Amino acid sequence: MKKLSTLLLLSTFLIPHAQAIEVAGVTVPDSLTIDNQTLVLNGAGERSKMFFDLYVASLYLPSKSHQAADVINAPRAVLKLNIISNMITAEKMQKAVKEGFDTATEGNTAPIQAEIAQFTDVFSDKIAEGDQFTFDTSPHSGVIASKNGTEKVTIKDDAFRKALLNIWLGDDPVQSSLKSDLLGK
Repeated sequence: MKKLSTLLLLSTFLIPHAQAIEVAGVTVPDSLTIDNQTLVLNGAGERSKMFFDLYVASLYLPSKSHQAADVINAPRAVLKLNIISNMITAEKMQKAVKEGFDTATEGNTAPIQAEIAQFTDVFSDKIAEGDQFTFDTSPHSGVIASKNGTEKVTIKDDAFRKALLNIWLGDDPVQSSLKSDLLGK
């Protein structure tokens, strides 16, 4: 029995265990498996505006990276938004996303305007605290956007995919501290 206890104790220190983290009351798993591919948590943080916490964002990649360019060019990146405020409405989220694309493209949304319109429809239904939006992105597949596990839209345009990621990771992100959190800095 003592040998078993010693082995269990040693395994606690020698074998890495999956560790979820908690951000603003949301449990964020340290990995995510989609289509038989395991992605690791790169970073997570909360989006706040005027002292209100709005959502928790988490970023998953095939391997960790602290560079935005590496994330944008990664073979796959999954961004999750967990809504933590009842102040977010469908209208406010649509407006914020459109503003995010405007900033991420330096005002040049014309080449991806149809894709932006298609994407903002993901936020057309009522949004409630506890909802989760998932954006599964890759250069080959584009963006698969889901709400609460239900696929809403697939957009196969790489310029759109890059602009979407640049909302959170670009030179002028929606919130600098959130960008740092997502990049694990």
